Amino acid sequence: MKLGLIAGYSGAQMGLPMDLILGAEAAGFDSIWTGEAYGSDVITPLAWIGALTKKIKLGAGIMQMPGRSPAMTAMTAMTLDALSGGRFILGVGPSGPQVAEGWHGMPYGKPLQRTREYVEIVKMILAREKPVELHGKEFDVPYTGPGSTGLGKPLKSILHGRKDMKIYSASISPKGLELAAEITDGVLPIWMSPEKYNVIGDAVKAGLAKGHKTADQFDVAPFVTCVMGPDVEKCRMPVKANMALYIGGMGARSRNFYNDYATRLGYPAEAKEIQDLYLGGKKNEAMAAIPDKLVDEVALVGPKERIIERLQAWKASPIKTMLIGTGSLDTVRVLAEACA
Repeated sequence: MKLGLIAGYSGAQMGLPMDLILGAEAAGFDSIWTGEAYGSDVITPLAWIGALTKKIKLGAGIMQMPGRSPAMTAMTAMTLDALSGGRFILGVGPSGPQVAEGWHGMPYGKPLQRTREYVEIVKMILAREKPVELHGKEFDVPYTGPGSTGLGKPLKSILHGRKDMKIYSASISPKGLELAAEITDGVLPIWMSPEKYNVIGDAVKAGLAKGHKTADQFDVAPFVTCVMGPDVEKCRMPVKANMALYIGGMGARSRNFYNDYATRLGYPAEAKEIQDLYLGGKKNEAMAAIPDKLVDEVALVGPKERIIERLQAWKASPIKTMLIGTGSLDTVRVLAEACA
């Protein structure tokens, strides 16, 4: 079992837990992952981390497609990969309509088609086998539409990238998971239950068949929050707070991917109640409505012995990588030893 550490994105003040990151590298963690929403970006912290570490892989989880052209994503990926000695893992995703349109000022459009064309362009740039040209439904490279000068021509990257750079996609919807398995090397689900792998696995299997890859060639790498401590209920609370935000308020009532995902995990009534409470301004009540069982399925919480016992279900599942969310170096060391 490979372990990654989630650094995420910043709050109001920018900072990085470098002692924790360096400790994870020393303990044998395989990767470190940063993120972005509508504050700190995903790449600048990775560059900082890359300069202060030696071997841990640098995962972008994820670069928002609405904020960058495919070419800019490829340029950034190749640059950081070269400077870090080939340690970069490229994660991309469409984000959601509220961020795409409300923050980046870009149409959300058709995220699956956009992802397909985006990844295809990035792969062409990394491969550097021919000048880049794609005239699709979402992207037109070289651009030929309104306002075009007609002077654009297909180009090849000056910088030579790695054709085998790993590309991951963030998705939890069935169609998104299927597409990820078809065209990328891995997927980053925000949560998952090891006992309910088929909630993700069925779509992944269908995508692998389309892309002609085997399950061993594709990495399902879920985010797994780990809170270690003597009081199980107290340890559940930060997980419940995060899940209430996502299930209840991360998206409009009619379009919340996380709410839909909680329903597919087997909690339809609870998902509706959490959303109703959260959107009604009752955030504490929404948090209290998160079932203990759901937290225990998707996270690692409680005393050391309880966490190690729960890890056995993850080890017995098809999952090969767990991306751990924790602020505790002791927890990092416990997990590293248990998964060695």
